[in-house]
Amino acid sequence: MQSQANAYIPWPVVEFMGCNLKDIAPAQQTSLKALAGKRVGIDAFLTAFQFLTTMRDRSPQGDGMPLRDANGNPVSHLMGFLHRTATLLSMGIKPVYVFDGTSPELKADEMAARRARREEAEAVHKEALAAGDFALAQKMAARIMHYSPQMVEETQRLLDLMGVPWVTAAAEGEAQAAVMAAKGQLDVVATQDWDALLYGSPVLVRNLMDDGAKRYGRLVHAQSIDLSEMLSSNELSREQLVDLAIMIGTDYHPGIKGIGPKTGLKLIKKFGTLEAVCEAKEKEVPERLSEIREIFLNHPAVDVDDAQLQQGQVDRKGLVQYLQEERQFSQRRMDQAFEKLKEGGYLREGGQTSLFSFDG
Repeated sequence: MQSQANAYIPWPVVEFMGCNLKDIAPAQQTSLKALAGKRVGIDAFLTAFQFLTTMRDRSPQGDGMPLRDANGNPVSHLMGFLHRTATLLSMGIKPVYVFDGTSPELKADEMAARRARREEAEAVHKEALAAGDFALAQKMAARIMHYSPQMVEETQRLLDLMGVPWVTAAAEGEAQAAVMAAKGQLDVVATQDWDALLYGSPVLVRNLMDDGAKRYGRLVHAQSIDLSEMLSSNELSREQLVDLAIMIGTDYHPGIKGIGPKTGLKLIKKFGTLEAVCEAKEKEVPERLSEIREIFLNHPAVDVDDAQLQQGQVDRKGLVQYLQEERQFSQRRMDQAFEKLKEGGYLREGGQTSLFSFDG
């Protein structure tokens, strides 16, 4: 039986990036050290997706799916969040993870398209496994990853044991983080999703944990984008930036054919509004334009009390019971995490409690 390896054209593994504003965003190189002492809002779903697509079964006859414990339950997300969170804490960074809530109704078409692509990949993945084409199966596995509600609950349990605050958004996670940052509750928003700027985040940090790593043969650096500087350098208002993004294409509208970031920037600066651009270029005004604008400019968000954002106590025994006893984490993995927590001042030598940790 032959698989469809040669007939299948893959799409990018990471697709949840929002509107690509790279060409008009003045980025400054930054680093984890520069964020010491800062409260950083982190897009939990994109972070989990990264873990699920990188920590997979790549053995010669592996199915390419996330690593599992002895009971067959995925653990890649827990491994990733444990290591990353301990690393951030060790460097004096104050993480706040923001989880997606319910997707806005305006995003229904985009979500349906994603489901269709995933179902297509699932069919190819199943066929490849049946044919013994493990290389193709592993390739397709990266495209069918799903951060399930159970995984979300498991992640939140882990974060509770680490004393790390988390928030569930009313709708989009990066939007919730942006609203909180605009209120001064977060210093920066860390996500690969450019939409955080459209939602009003004063500062966006991309490639937070990839600084110094190589991607596709290139050295990657963490980048910081300041919204005010971006608007000023391009002579745009935030409302015009949103209109520009809608022209380029967002999760809520596919964009206007033939208009990319550079062309769109020239047009919005010349004509002022999306309606004026459409009139001048004889294009149809996007449907539900006012609703799309509103979702970027006034995105629904839950109110979060500042007290909810404080780093809590580290429950060492709880972490051992959950990760080592229940999920079969190795002693080495646990020791590495605890060592980082000690570096950050959250555990004393020998596991004794400190003002910032709890061992009971």
